[in-house]
Amino acid sequence: MSSATSIEIPGYVAGTWDIDQAHSEVGFVVRHLVVTKVRGRFANFSGTIVAAENPLESSVDIEIDLNSITTNSDQRDGHLRSADFFEVEKYPTMTYRAAGVRQDGDKFVLDGELTLKGITKVVPLTFELNGIGENPLTGGGAVAGFSGTASINRRDFNVNFEGVQNGVAVVADKIDIHIEAEANLRQPQA
Repeated sequence: MSSATSIEIPGYVAGTWDIDQAHSEVGFVVRHLVVTKVRGRFANFSGTIVAAENPLESSVDIEIDLNSITTNSDQRDGHLRSADFFEVEKYPTMTYRAAGVRQDGDKFVLDGELTLKGITKVVPLTFELNGIGENPLTGGGAVAGFSGTASINRRDFNVNFEGVQNGVAVVADKIDIHIEAEANLRQPQA
């Protein structure tokens, strides 16, 4: 997606940015037995943002290690890695790739492609730019922060576990994804 228009963002620096895993989180929330929500996250992931001169022409490339899932229950985490859910032996990673950004009020949207279990679908990710500044921990290099959300239907990606207890679905179909990302400028655009 490209755009003939451009926007002004204070402190914006075109270039290649790396997501700082130590200061970022990729998490999710799903209803369990209708009455509660289970939260989880992925401990290992990497990502690159290529910020174009026109911010609306920027791109994102993220890879998530599905084996690094953690929900505070070793038994549940093992089940999530199995063929009932992620089938990590065959599909060890999930990716998200987007080229182009659109503005939606005071937020932005990436219409990226999420690939999970060999299936690729367009998944809009709505995000806020939390700010751009200098990172004193890296000698004053540029740092940017983002908060993003998306929702998917797990069945769209062949995650079809049918667990039912007393007539109630164990796991809802809708999964809410939450991302907090800090990115450091690797290389300004020449």
